[in-house]
Amino acid sequence: MTIDYEKLKNRHFDPVEHSYTTDQAILYALGLGFGSSPFDEQHLHFTFEEEGFSAVPTLAVVLAHPGFWVREPDSGVDWVKVLHGEQGIVWHKPLPPAATVVGQTRVVDIIDKGEGKGALIYSEKTIHDKATGELLATTTSTTFARGDGGFGGPSGPVKDVHRLPERAPDHHVDIATLPQAALIYRLSGDHNPLHASPKVARAAGFDKPILHGLCSLGVAGRAILQACCGYDPAKMKSLDLRFSSPVYPGETIRTEIWQDGATVSFRARVLERDVVVLNNGKATIAG
Repeated sequence: MTIDYEKLKNRHFDPVEHSYTTDQAILYALGLGFGSSPFDEQHLHFTFEEEGFSAVPTLAVVLAHPGFWVREPDSGVDWVKVLHGEQGIVWHKPLPPAATVVGQTRVVDIIDKGEGKGALIYSEKTIHDKATGELLATTTSTTFARGDGGFGGPSGPVKDVHRLPERAPDHHVDIATLPQAALIYRLSGDHNPLHASPKVARAAGFDKPILHGLCSLGVAGRAILQACCGYDPAKMKSLDLRFSSPVYPGETIRTEIWQDGATVSFRARVLERDVVVLNNGKATIAG
């Protein structure tokens, strides 16, 4: 099984229509730990559907997803060895509290790192509101295909890595994840048993089920929303990061933040193990 560069780069994806309700938007927020302070009005803004309700901005990563398409035989990808390397989001408008959206995915490029070094698959998804036609968000993803280097594709250009400031963080936000966080978050669409079954987790080399990487992203996004945006979703304009290590449900994620005007640099570490789990993060905020 070998990647065919032209075939994969020009792979056809059908548009994906996805309807979500306020209940589903709330379920996503609960999966990120919103509601841990049930009477905090800032949390209720995302967990109570009455006046003032908003969808959490990072909900965009689970909307209109094309599925685990690299597992399809014609992709040429050794799907067992793939890892989610990077994820980005650009918000063009705040997400509606409930909507039907249409997602369109495309492969942007495939980078051949060389025999035994794997490949990078860059993909992009646009999300439009079906009712209005408005572009709501664009998400980008880097898949690290560890078993697919040496197929004869281009060796670059590779995506730039955002460098964090060398000074101490300006502030940080600690968010304790729930022991059942992965079981809640998977109900937003990612049913990989790695996040629920101890047997599957052990077979994959983990002591127990791990938290979804996109859940960790959501927790960091929540921290930035709190520390830099006053919980105003309209102020979130973009977010981009690298996944560097897994999180176990129940661990505390500390998001370390550097703010330079509209540019926010960040990384996240698990306090219990002092391990960086998200790195080279960059967000932009309004104003």
